[in-house]
Amino acid sequence: MFHPSLFKGASVVVTGAGRGIGLEVARQFLDCGAHVLLHGGRSQQGAMPEFLESAIAEARAHVVHADFLAPGGVDRVVSRVDSLFPQVDVLVNNAGTMVGRYPAGELTDEQYETVVRLNQTSVVAVTRGLLPYLRRAPHAAIVNTVSISALTGGSPGSAIYSATKAFVSTYSKALARELAPDGIRVNCVSPGTITTDFHERYSSPEKLEATRRTIPLQRLGTAEDCAPAYLFLAAQALSGYVTGQVLEVNGGQLIC
Repeated sequence: MFHPSLFKGASVVVTGAGRGIGLEVARQFLDCGAHVLLHGGRSQQGAMPEFLESAIAEARAHVVHADFLAPGGVDRVVSRVDSLFPQVDVLVNNAGTMVGRYPAGELTDEQYETVVRLNQTSVVAVTRGLLPYLRRAPHAAIVNTVSISALTGGSPGSAIYSATKAFVSTYSKALARELAPDGIRVNCVSPGTITTDFHERYSSPEKLEATRRTIPLQRLGTAEDCAPAYLFLAAQALSGYVTGQVLEVNGGQLIC
C-alpha cells in the first residue's frame, strides 16, 4: 500500500472510471490524498460505492459522464477539468472496451469505427485537450491503459480492439519523447486477463478457465492487482526516471 500522502493535493483525471480497473485506480489515488475527476461513459446505475460518496462529500472526488462516441463528449470532460483544476498532475486514459467480438470477414464499417473511436481516438483527443493543463504541472504524468492483446493479437474476433491497443502503446512511446522537454512522462499499464465485467461480457467461463491454467501464478488478475501499477508510474518520487514504457501486469502470461 502506498503512503496516504503520496499524491496529497494532486489533481488527477481518470477516464473510464465508472467500474473495473478505472474505478479502483481512482479509489487508490483518493486513498493517497489526490483530488480526482472520474469520467464515466454512462450515468451512474445502482448504488455509488461508499468511498466515492465520502470523497464527493469532501469535495475531493468529482464525476463527469460523457460519451466519447458522441459529438462534444471529450470537450465535456475538458470543460469540467477547466472548472475544477488549475493544472492536471496525472491523466489516466483508461476509457475503452472491446465493444464486441467481430470476425474479420463480417466486420462492418460502423463496428470498426466504433472500436477505433472508443479505444484509440478518445486517447488522442483527451490527451490533446488536457495538454495545456498537464504542462502547468511541474512533474505531470500520463498513464495509458493498453492490453496484453497489443502484443499477442488477442483471441478471435478481437483484432481491431487489439490493434487499437497497439496503437496506444506506440503513440505513448512517441508522446514520451515529444513531451519529455515539458517534464511530462508518458507510460502504459498493460493488463492481462483481469476479472472485471469486461470478460464477463466478452469471454466464456470455459475460455477464462483455460486461460487461467496457462498463467504461471495460476489465477486471473483483479482490478486491485492492476491499480498500483498506475500509481507507481504516476508518482514522480517512485518513477521519475521512467518514461515511454509499458508495464505488463499479467501473472506471468508473457514470460518468454
